[in-house]
Amino acid sequence: QAQLVESGGGLVQPGGSLTLSCVVSQSIFSRHALMAWYRQAPGKERESVATFTTGGSRTYADFVKGRFTISRDTTVNTLYLIMHSLKPDDTGVYYCHVQFRGSEYWGQGTQVTVSS
Repeated sequence: QAQLVESGGGLVQPGGSLTLSCVVSQSIFSRHALMAWYRQAPGKERESVATFTTGGSRTYADFVKGRFTISRDTTVNTLYLIMHSLKPDDTGVYYCHVQFRGSEYWGQGTQVTVSS
């Protein structure tokens, strides 16, 4: 059973930085997979934050452009979300997501709280 395990969340002050990690099972960590980060704020729908397309391009939601970077390290099967200039509106549970060969996989989520 493929797994995604996130870590790196926590409490940070506005303007601060955090890096989230998602260790992905080797069986689905492929350049042909679509890999993404989503988030869900309290009382809101889950929304896409950043994506690695199957072609290897990176796309970002407008509200994180210039502040967040999605990256991956194929040597350790890990997807990252590097977050800078964090705002209170960035508070939520962040989820790692993979689509590969017709199946979807989600991590358990990691809480990010931006507050002074």
